[in-house]
Amino acid sequence: MVGIGPGDRDSLSPRACKAIRDCRIVVGYKAYLQLLKGLLAGKEIISSGMTQEVRRAEEAIEKALAGNDVCLISSGDPGIYGMAGVILELLKKEETRKVRIEIIPGITAASSCASLLGAPLMNDFAVISLSDLLTDRRIIERRVESACQGDFVIVFYNPKSKKRIKPLEMAWQILMKHRSPRTPAGIVRNARRENEEVMITTLENMLEVKQIDMGTAIIVGNSKTYVKGRYMITPRGYELKTENNETLSR
Repeated sequence: MVGIGPGDRDSLSPRACKAIRDCRIVVGYKAYLQLLKGLLAGKEIISSGMTQEVRRAEEAIEKALAGNDVCLISSGDPGIYGMAGVILELLKKEETRKVRIEIIPGITAASSCASLLGAPLMNDFAVISLSDLLTDRRIIERRVESACQGDFVIVFYNPKSKKRIKPLEMAWQILMKHRSPRTPAGIVRNARRENEEVMITTLENMLEVKQIDMGTAIIVGNSKTYVKGRYMITPRGYELKTENNETLSR
């Protein structure tokens, strides 16, 4: 299982590149395979569409059990909302002894988006997917509530699709109960890809941003997060001094 990070070639690890080059069969979501065009020449390609994760995993397992070297592509990191769990859940116990499994990590959206916003994840944070396709909305609601009560910076994956807008509105309403309307909210769309968009707004105005979709991650700050210039910063807690030996307090 190979994590390709955000999708640009510069963010692809050397280990991931080598695994893709060395394998004979590549399985993946067709949009992600498009990002790897230059690495796939001469390989057997098995692609499928969105929501076909189980089918892709089953095909990869079938090919591997037949003795093939197979790369199953996952955006970001395979172990973070990726394909690693699907594969390991599907494999029968005896099959785990028949194939050698390697999980090659990639840069997850929390890291790639945070790097574009500044330093918003310098203290404790929670990552929550707002997709209710596989997780009951009431569970998502409880998780958002708990993260707010703990004053965590929150990274939201899968915030909104064309048909699914209610979970984001629900999360926003919970956030507004617990945090200042002026809390910084960083929004990154298509991180490290073409048409990348990076913006910092406030919690109060977050839902007014039209660009939010499934290719977007949202980072909402905690009570200490602030904006300096074009950077979003969450203090780690170090005692920092100015040139005049004055203590910076946040």
